[in-house]
Amino acid sequence: MAEDLRISMIQSHITWEDREENLSYYGELLRRVSGRTDLAVLPETFSTGFSMDVEKLADTMDGRTVATVKDWARGYKMAVVGSFIAAENGKYYNRAFFITPEGEAFYYDKRHLFRMAGEDRHFSAGDKRLIVSYKGWNICLQVCYDLRFPVWSRNESNAYDLLIYVANWPEARKKVWKTLLQARAMENMAYVCGVNRVGVDGNGFAFRGESVVYDARGKKIADAGKREEITRTCALSKSELDGFRMKFPAWKDADRFSIDSL
Repeated sequence: MAEDLRISMIQSHITWEDREENLSYYGELLRRVSGRTDLAVLPETFSTGFSMDVEKLADTMDGRTVATVKDWARGYKMAVVGSFIAAENGKYYNRAFFITPEGEAFYYDKRHLFRMAGEDRHFSAGDKRLIVSYKGWNICLQVCYDLRFPVWSRNESNAYDLLIYVANWPEARKKVWKTLLQARAMENMAYVCGVNRVGVDGNGFAFRGESVVYDARGKKIADAGKREEITRTCALSKSELDGFRMKFPAWKDADRFSIDSL
């Protein structure tokens, strides 16, 4: 089992609705961290931006986006995480992916669709959580607006060790981003990584970045800063996490519940 997990936050701009440009650009960013990380995390809808023009921008599961990410994971020997606009069976999804160097691919469809931008009118919501086992770590993957809903991320019996949010989180709501990421770490007694884009999108919304990693105590252990295009890498310690959970086993007193389907 891996003791440390090296994780890289890829905080960057996204060229609006230009898949080929974004695939080229992010491929170069990943090349630069090759050999220095186990897991690279890209922002939400990294290949297009958070656009509602799904008919034009959606990619199929055997299309260019997934194939390119698989090539990155294999060639650079790292797992790659992010999300893209996916088309499947006549529906569209904000689909997160977790793709390993060995070619294993895991997917999660964003459950909570951001109605204030009309996402619920263009996308279909997912109804299943995803927890991936990778290098001895259990990793839960969620997307942006999911952050506001703690029941969906609740960590029962330490089912996961690391919770990842990929996001296009506007600067106007920066306080919510910072506060809830830290809260999710403390309440779930797990590492939390949130990766957000920077720049301005095609709708004129500004994005601040502030990608960050918190430990289970809520201590910030990596910060990509404000508005800067940067890749930040840090190491997560499994022994430290396990030791804290043993010393302070609040998770044993958690309430049990079930979640209704959408």
